[in-house]
Amino acid sequence: MNFLYNNSQTRLRRRQLRRNQTNAEKAIWSHLRRQSLEGLKFFRQYSIGPHIIDFYCPKIRLGIEIDGGQHAEKKNELRDRKRTEFLSKQNIQIIRFWNNEVLKQKEAVVEKIRHYIIALRK
Repeated sequence: MNFLYNNSQTRLRRRQLRRNQTNAEKAIWSHLRRQSLEGLKFFRQYSIGPHIIDFYCPKIRLGIEIDGGQHAEKKNELRDRKRTEFLSKQNIQIIRFWNNEVLKQKEAVVEKIRHYIIALRK
């Protein structure tokens, strides 16, 4: 059986990704966990269809991606674009940040996320 959300076929991969978070993902997770950002519950490494999103809030249908330099490569840019299109068709908004942006300007990134949340709630 194929499920759109948290498909059992991706369970092992999602678990591996949670165990091996990047420093940037850890930094953002510290602000998202325990409903500490605007009282919303976020999940780490949440799968939707064939895609695994770094952070996802089902209540407002917001996905957050923290990307490393490999995402700037042409083949990965195309894959990311198709992925975002798929998620958009599921009525899920995706916002992206670069690893170095998170590590160098964590508070500014968190504020951008907060503003995005507020806008989605209107």
